[in-house]
Amino acid sequence: MSFLIRPARADDLQPLYEMAKLTGGGFTNLPADKPALAAKLERSAQALATEERGEDLFVLVLENAETGEVRGTCQIFAEIGRHWPFYSYRMGTLTQISQELGRTFRADMLALSTDLEGSSEVGGLFLHPSERAGGLGMLLARSRYLFIRQHRARFADRVIAELRGVIDEAGGSPFWDGLAGRFFGMSFQQADEFNAIHGNQFIADLMPKHPIYTAMLPESARNVIGKPHPTGRAAMRMLETEGFLHEHYVDIFDGGPTMEARTDSIRTVAEAVDAKVAAAGGAAGNGQRRMVAAGRLASFRAAYALVEERADGQVAIDPAGAALLGVAEGDTITHVGR
Repeated sequence: MSFLIRPARADDLQPLYEMAKLTGGGFTNLPADKPALAAKLERSAQALATEERGEDLFVLVLENAETGEVRGTCQIFAEIGRHWPFYSYRMGTLTQISQELGRTFRADMLALSTDLEGSSEVGGLFLHPSERAGGLGMLLARSRYLFIRQHRARFADRVIAELRGVIDEAGGSPFWDGLAGRFFGMSFQQADEFNAIHGNQFIADLMPKHPIYTAMLPESARNVIGKPHPTGRAAMRMLETEGFLHEHYVDIFDGGPTMEARTDSIRTVAEAVDAKVAAAGGAAGNGQRRMVAAGRLASFRAAYALVEERADGQVAIDPAGAALLGVAEGDTITHVGR
């Protein structure tokens, strides 16, 4: 299986567009809009061309090295909320006691918040439906953490991940219909498309600033708060395995959960090991299949490979893995167990 992760290029626009059309909506970071995708690729190219930290976006793709086909993608935002506010709903509870009635009332509330500004974000993960086997989804997801580790100074101390919320068969959002849609006069699909292309400043302009009592929402909206789309449950489990938690925040459009983790505590970041290659393309008879990354910025690569750890701390890597990653004897790789 000859798949590798690499930074996206301008000529990846068409395959990214074709994959975006398969998402089914509610996938803000991968809009089915060529100009918006082209702008993302240009922004990623600019980020890859500098060592300076900023509000960068890095777009990575999964490539079948044998055919050259792009079969998946993911994104990393170095810092959110610097140029435009990053809005979430913060979930909270208000407790009130009535002495006369002898009762305690607890009301769940949603408050518009920009608490997560300044975080890094992983998102935009999509794997072509025909490739959802063999650990390729895990390779895509964890390659982002290896990239962060390789360029640690470019990223914040907290990483978040927004999971798509529940979308009905018609492409609508029960959460949007029960809350924000009442203030915007547009469908969820219209708002989602507008946000993906133009940003979310319109939320600040039109969204009510006062907390929302969830008891005032229809049951259909209450039932999906903090729940991922059925197709996102596996992604949520992978995030939890990496140490992400769903604390107090949900997406303002579809109510999906926002997961959080301390960057240096993310499992892949914490467990990955740097090692010098003693032998590349040679024998790795006792090697284990591990996730391996090499290179920086535009030359970054990640793939599965057989890695044999030696007593002196150096490693041997199998020929196929060495070829995928473009590494030779004397190079340094970063590797982590599955």
